[in-house]
Amino acid sequence: MDLLSRSCFVPSFRAVRACAAHSTILVLCGTALAQPPATAARPAAVASPSDDVRAQITAARDAVFPALVHIDVVFVTHFGGKEVKNRSSGSGTIISPEGYVLTNAHVTNDGVKFWCTLADKRRVPATLIGEDPFTDLAVLQVDKKEVFAPAVPSTSPASVAAFGDSDTLGVGDYVIAMGSPFSLSRTVTLGVVSNNERVFTSGSGDIDTMTIDGGQRTGLFTNWIQHDALINPGNSGGPLVNLKGQIIGINTRGGSGLSFATPSNLARAVADSLINQGEVVRSSVGIGFRQIEETGFTAGVFVDSVEKDGPAAKAGIEAGDLILTIDSKPVTVRFAEQIPPLLKQFAELPVGAGVAIGYERRGTMGAATITTTKLLREKADEESLRDWGITAKRINERMARYLRLDSSEGVYVDSVRSGSTAQTAEPALDYGDIIREIDGKPMKDLADIIEYYKQVAAMEKPPEFVLVQFERRGKNFVTLMKPRPDKPQDPPREVPKAWIGVATQPFLQKIAEKMGAGYEPGFRVTRVYPGTKADAAGLKVGDLIVGINKTKLRPKGMQEAGAFTRAVKELEEGDSADIAIIRTGEKITLPVVMEKARTTAEEARRDKNQDFEITVREITFFDRDDNRWDDTVAGVLIEDADSAGWAGLGGLRSGGLIQRIDDSTIATLQDYRKAIADITKAKPKRVVFVVLRGLSTSFRFVEPAWGAEEKPDDLPAAKPDSK
Repeated sequence: MDLLSRSCFVPSFRAVRACAAHSTILVLCGTALAQPPATAARPAAVASPSDDVRAQITAARDAVFPALVHIDVVFVTHFGGKEVKNRSSGSGTIISPEGYVLTNAHVTNDGVKFWCTLADKRRVPATLIGEDPFTDLAVLQVDKKEVFAPAVPSTSPASVAAFGDSDTLGVGDYVIAMGSPFSLSRTVTLGVVSNNERVFTSGSGDIDTMTIDGGQRTGLFTNWIQHDALINPGNSGGPLVNLKGQIIGINTRGGSGLSFATPSNLARAVADSLINQGEVVRSSVGIGFRQIEETGFTAGVFVDSVEKDGPAAKAGIEAGDLILTIDSKPVTVRFAEQIPPLLKQFAELPVGAGVAIGYERRGTMGAATITTTKLLREKADEESLRDWGITAKRINERMARYLRLDSSEGVYVDSVRSGSTAQTAEPALDYGDIIREIDGKPMKDLADIIEYYKQVAAMEKPPEFVLVQFERRGKNFVTLMKPRPDKPQDPPREVPKAWIGVATQPFLQKIAEKMGAGYEPGFRVTRVYPGTKADAAGLKVGDLIVGINKTKLRPKGMQEAGAFTRAVKELEEGDSADIAIIRTGEKITLPVVMEKARTTAEEARRDKNQDFEITVREITFFDRDDNRWDDTVAGVLIEDADSAGWAGLGGLRSGGLIQRIDDSTIATLQDYRKAIADITKAKPKRVVFVVLRGLSTSFRFVEPAWGAEEKPDDLPAAKPDSK
């Protein structure tokens, strides 16, 4: 079971959502119907149960709402040999005067930049303190001075929400879900607890394996709080609150009227570990358990699987064994709901501890001592090496076992960009290759290849090739790879050809027949460009071109859509051509002088900036015509802007026309390149772009993250092997 959304998981359950407000409605209706006689004295007002609940809800809301935050994330994925930035959002709660914010790990997963929007709508940057994917929890931190003692006048300081005891939560208790669904402003929904020890099982009774991004298991130690307070994508990480105004759970996934929260007691312990240690240290025994229900056994817990070369396997435990005692204490796991607590029991043992196991194997009793190992994060670190066009992944222990490798040394090639130096090498690097050496230097770890990549990138005159030794399905290869791609060139422009200033569409036989007598196949004029020689010659929209000089034009299908353009290009600029047309059923001939062909969008010069992650190009004749821009309109056209790049985060979008950057007027592509070069040298905190879109000119404020705040993806920073 994988996460369908970074903001909220939606399981495939069919259920009818019970509306918690129904009981209140019945009480209110009953009160309204029970009217005293008109002649009787009206009794003094008495607070109804619904009034009491409303007061509790209001108090609970006010206790937590000031600590609720909306979280925006820029996260990075690696695909197609490159780093791809994306945006997502979620919810969180301030849980400490130090500015710590508790949320979900699938909200922060792969994040490189974080912001928290506070209750008073201030948006402040946040730093990732740690993630625990096994429970899908994470902690961010905001500046406590900014949050609790704002320098901005008329803003109110945030507050801290308190934890409650989730063990006291009972089925039927009222709960409140808070968050910002669909990136909207803060919301509150009310419901009741449906189940306080939910696990997800398949039809066979096995506990479903849930993952984040397809590779990292999550929810292993969680008995979920199931409730019916509505949550949607964006609620993830937000608090589930009891009527005392305490955090009783962390909303993590939901859908189809069902919502699921991580219990607060588990969340509080994880948050404390992340804050104090940056991680949650857990032990592993390498066993997959199954409840004994339907197995025929009456006691113990069934060993459903054993990890190859894991602690249990080394101790002699086998799949199919029935564990009866743990450290001499009897154990029985009859139901699926008892498995997460058992896994948690093992996980909380010290790393390296010995666990005495008593078991039964096919009627024979046995004993073993399992030495626990550290439970490692299963998702491997990955980086993009942009110049080479590959994404490289660390080989962790779990990955090495899965690939049946002798060790975790080497660097795994996870993807290759088409046309990159890695892809054009002979032989080419490919997905699944394991790089062992480069230029004779061992690549034992991801940090090694990153360091060598940085060294080569920093050279003024790098070598023509680097020698890469790699393995592919057990075979050892060597290849030569260019360390840098060839510099991008402006697209080649065609040798100037003749052009006639009209746009046309193929006018086929069936259309001609529908138009009636006097019409025949040809090319219908859809646009006569103003100010051209075709305009001066008198061509009009609706004219049907059926010949040029002595060449007849009778297209038989859309595959001949370019026949008219090809016929024109056979002429020379300045030639006069007789254009045979049909106008309102009559054939006439117009002499039209050929002009020099105009530059198309495909031929336009462009600039791609890796820092701002934006591509712009010069304006063409056809851009001016499409947008009805006269010659006074100047600038560069935005062709593409990564939504999570600096430009995209600042609001620049494709189709906009950049006319000014800070104090520099942008009339040409050369003006743009100079302005960007000056900005890159000065590294200002904020850059103002003035952009024309449609009828409106707007200002876009872009905040670059220069230097250490955000690493360039072509010079990645090596990470310690701690996950």
